[in-house]
Amino acid sequence: MRELRIMYIMSNYIFTGYALALTVLFVPQTFAQTPTSGYPGRPIKIVVPYIPGGGVDTAARVTAQKMNELTGQPVIVENKPGAGTNIGSDYVAKSPGDGYTLLLSNSSQVANATLYGKAMPYDLLHDLAPVTMIGTTPVLLVVHPSLPVKTVRDLIVLARAKPGQLTFASAGIGSPTHIAPELFKWMAKIDMLHVPYKGGSQAVTDLIGGQITCYFAAMSTGLPLAKTGRLRAVAVTGPRRFSAVIPEIPTVAESGLPGYELVGWFALMLPSAAPSDLITRVNAVTVQALRAPGMKERLLGEGTELVAGTPQEFDAFTRKELAKYEKLVKVAGIKPE
Repeated sequence: MRELRIMYIMSNYIFTGYALALTVLFVPQTFAQTPTSGYPGRPIKIVVPYIPGGGVDTAARVTAQKMNELTGQPVIVENKPGAGTNIGSDYVAKSPGDGYTLLLSNSSQVANATLYGKAMPYDLLHDLAPVTMIGTTPVLLVVHPSLPVKTVRDLIVLARAKPGQLTFASAGIGSPTHIAPELFKWMAKIDMLHVPYKGGSQAVTDLIGGQITCYFAAMSTGLPLAKTGRLRAVAVTGPRRFSAVIPEIPTVAESGLPGYELVGWFALMLPSAAPSDLITRVNAVTVQALRAPGMKERLLGEGTELVAGTPQEFDAFTRKELAKYEKLVKVAGIKPE
C-alpha cells in the first residue's frame, strides 16, 4: 500500500509538471496574437465635427454604411459640432487608440492648425494619426435664384457696387466653405460679410430663405438644390470642370477670376495612441469598404472623387496642405472669429 501511495503521488507530480509545461508553451502563443487579428470585434464610432447634414456628414454616413455591410459590425456616426470642428476633433485626439473611435476629417483640421496655432486644444500632426483619404471634391458656388448673378463676374460686379452689404455663409470657421470665399474675396478685391454656422444644413436653410447672398457649398449639399432650382449653381472651385457630375458649370477661374483654385477633401483619422499595426488594419478595412463595387459611383453622386490610399500617402498630403493653408491664410488675411 505504501508503494502504491508513493507511485500515485509521483504520477500526480509528473502530470502537474506536464500540464504546467503545456501551459508555458501555450501562453506565449496566445499573447503572440495581435489585437488587430479580430478587428473589428465590436461597434465602431465615426465622429463628425459638424451638425448632421452637409458634405462631411454625408461622406461619413456613406462610408459607415459600407463598412457595416462588409464587417457585420455596427458603424455609428456621432456628430460633435462646435468651435470650428475643434470640439469633435479634440474628442477623438484624446480617445483611446483602440481603433474604435475615428474622426471624419477634412481641410478644416488643416486650416484650424494654421488659424489657431498654439491655441488649438490638440496637435494635428502629433495627436491624430492618418488612416486614409476618402476622396476629394470641389466646392460649389451657389446663390439664391432671385439674386441677379449668373456668373462669377456678375457676383464680383455686384459686390463692388455694394461693398460690405453682400453676405456669404460658411459651415464653420476654417471649413472649405469658409476658406473658399475668403480666398475669393482677396483675389477679387471685394468686401463681403462672413456669417458662420455650425454646419452646412443651417447655412443652406438661410440661403434658401434669402437671408444670405451666397454660399460656397459642399457639392453633396449644393448640387441637389441647384438641380431642383431652389438655388442657382454659378461655378465650381476646382482646377477643372466637374465633368462627371455637372459638366455645364464652369470653374471660378474660367468664369471671372483667373488663377482661383480650391478643392475640399474627406479623410479618416485615429488617435495617435493607436499602434502602427492597428492603423494598418483599420486602413485595410476602410479601403476595402471604399473600393467595394458601387462605392465609386455612390461617392461621385455625392460630388466626391474616390481616393482610398495609404496612411503614408495621407500623411504626406496633410503636410503639403498645412504649408498651402499657412500661405493662404496669411495672404488672404483670414482670422479666427
